[in-house]
Amino acid sequence: MVVSNADVAKIFADMPAEFEPEKAEGIDAVVQFNLSGDAGGQYWVRISNGVCETGVGVVENPKMTLMASADDYAAVYAGETNPMQAFMMGKIKIQGDMSLALKLQSLLTS
Repeated sequence: MVVSNADVAKIFADMPAEFEPEKAEGIDAVVQFNLSGDAGGQYWVRISNGVCETGVGVVENPKMTLMASADDYAAVYAGETNPMQAFMMGKIKIQGDMSLALKLQSLLTS
């Protein structure tokens, strides 16, 4: 999957509307996304009190940081690539809270 900057920005812009608060019970975290490649960039997602917010840039002290190419992350988000397979193949790298990564798998995919 090849994506543009606009495609990646739309993924993060759409997350709050697609967010399912009942799946996020007990999660209070900020996640940093560092996406590489032509359509890459830095984004963040904050999940707290059943609310999902997103933004562009870098946050201090994220609970977890996800690193991937924009193309690979878009494929995972769209359901075209299995997130666990992408992780095992090194297409997605996680720093920080691994248990949060597993919880986010169902929260941050379309």
